[in-house]
Amino acid sequence: MKKLSILLLIFVGTLFAHAGNNERFKYADITSPDFFPILPWDPLHDWGMSMTNHPGHPLESALECHFNMAGFVEPGDLALCKKLNLGAIMLPMDPARAGFEYFTQWRKLSDAQIDRRVKDMVRAAGKSPAIMGYFITDEPGITDFPALAKAVAAVKRYAPGKWAYINLFPDYATLGAPNMSQLGTSNYTEYLERFIEIVHPQALSYDNYMVQFSMDLENGQQASYYRNLLEVRRVGLKHHLPYINIIASSQILPDIAIPSPANLSWQAYTTLAAGYRGVTWYTYFNSVYHYAPLDASGNKTLTWSALCEVNRQTAALAPIMSRLTSTGVFFTEPVPVAGLPLLPGRLVTSATSTTPLMIGEFKSESGQSYLMVVNLSLERTGKFTLNLAHPIDPISLFSTSDNSFTPFNQSNGCWLPAGQGILLRVGK
Repeated sequence: MKKLSILLLIFVGTLFAHAGNNERFKYADITSPDFFPILPWDPLHDWGMSMTNHPGHPLESALECHFNMAGFVEPGDLALCKKLNLGAIMLPMDPARAGFEYFTQWRKLSDAQIDRRVKDMVRAAGKSPAIMGYFITDEPGITDFPALAKAVAAVKRYAPGKWAYINLFPDYATLGAPNMSQLGTSNYTEYLERFIEIVHPQALSYDNYMVQFSMDLENGQQASYYRNLLEVRRVGLKHHLPYINIIASSQILPDIAIPSPANLSWQAYTTLAAGYRGVTWYTYFNSVYHYAPLDASGNKTLTWSALCEVNRQTAALAPIMSRLTSTGVFFTEPVPVAGLPLLPGRLVTSATSTTPLMIGEFKSESGQSYLMVVNLSLERTGKFTLNLAHPIDPISLFSTSDNSFTPFNQSNGCWLPAGQGILLRVGK
């Protein structure tokens, strides 16, 4: 019964509790160690089609769903964002008139026009403390980089500490010459490195939806997810940049997998185990994509309930994870796809498990060690035990229900539901 009580404490929370876990992250700018966005990737007005006529305000449901950011909003939304303690990424005053093309044409502007556009966006938004950044563009190619560098520099000039928001392509975008492909480079690493070299971004953000495309890890396409996850991590750590993942909370295309409690949790915990500094969900509204957290009428769906719990756990973990540095990512055999790094790591020499595991190793500024263990099966509950490099070190388990650490009985091991992860602290 005691073991069952501990597991219930880990995995069962008060689903609709106040989002107090996000309080520490209220309005933390991108230079702060507390910066950890939990963000719905959606414009509140859908590039012109308002979502605010839904039953209840969608920002209120986003807060209830344990987001700490509002997504992409207009100046008129900031008063409510501030009231709800939700950070905001700003769009121009009238994105409906401009359309999404407004954000993809930076390279067609002169230097003076780029400067004026950013200055006008910052001025129109005003000085609300809820403003955390400004939407610059989504999925640029290499030919866009020089103009984007000017836009990022202008945000740094007119709004210091705010995020010049740019999201990059995944690694399954097309490769090749700048005028013949989406990336405009011969490989994905070159795309990331050139982006950093030319644009001087404040963070790396990209999207990858191969969990759904793989039909819940069944057809091999998940290899892209792992590859992308690890390469962005590597480059982000190399350049001392926070890295952020956009993952799927809706059905991306008809006839592919829909969100489920297991695949939502799996996406979040693999992101956290790789040391990412934020989680973004695509999408929140069902304006185009089905099975989203809110349906076309603005009503909460089963996806909303599942995502609420995943976000609640993420928000509880964020104050710890944002202060840790990823020192390694390892997998148990047999690996889910070829080429992934295997144990041993610095902390864990080996593991036994009834399901495949991903193990992230971390260190705090004070030298405290942490582990995140993720059950990579979307079908089966698994039990694991770990063999540590220093077996006398005590292990404590973090509860996302009450934010406490309790002793972890290594000899008994631990059960993890499908797609679930846990955080362990190693040593005193």
